[in-house]
Amino acid sequence: MKITWYGHSAFKLETDKAKILVDPFFTGNPSFKEDDRETALDGLTHIALTHGHGDHIGDTVAIAKQTGATVIANGDLGNWLGGKGVKNIDVGNTGGTVHHDGFSMTWVQAFHSSAHVDEDGVAHSLGMPNGLVFHFENGKSVYHMGDTDIFGDMALINELHQPQIGLVPIGDRYTMGGAIAALSCKRFFDFETIIPCHFGTFPAIDQTADSFLAAMDGSDKVKLAEIGVALEF
Repeated sequence: MKITWYGHSAFKLETDKAKILVDPFFTGNPSFKEDDRETALDGLTHIALTHGHGDHIGDTVAIAKQTGATVIANGDLGNWLGGKGVKNIDVGNTGGTVHHDGFSMTWVQAFHSSAHVDEDGVAHSLGMPNGLVFHFENGKSVYHMGDTDIFGDMALINELHQPQIGLVPIGDRYTMGGAIAALSCKRFFDFETIIPCHFGTFPAIDQTADSFLAAMDGSDKVKLAEIGVALEF
């Protein structure tokens, strides 16, 4: 199994049967390396979205049209994408699970918001924000938290899903900051590997993972991903 970070909250999850982009914010993402685009789209089978903000929907419409990848999103967001011309969409909602070749994905709650402002200035509510839990036939279980604060029912997510790898937002202001993100990992989860994200992208959020690393007390569970470089599990 391979996991590649493309900056912000954009990841590619790869097994022998599935290649999934999560929150493919490429265009306008100052951390994304344009030279990585071809590799990111190579063999793509799915796009999975946590919520409807532009820095998470990202290039979904263009990528879906180019590759034919199936987009997995909550019902409101999926319907909106259909109106943008995306053809292959699989929708669900919080607590639901969908099954695809080689993996399943469950929507879990996140404490955030979810809306998108079109080019004409009209705001569209795009359903509830979510975290996404992936269970793979041939790979580790992965919990992409989306954008969220800490919440007590993270304990239930761990009880129900036992995620082995956590993709955890740490940048503060719009999500948990480093210390709170570390508390969520230590109190509620038994991750084997923790990959921090949603930092270093825009001036308003933390530029480094230093506060998270300090609060994790040097835990060897934390892996700082290098943008565009696959981690193998």
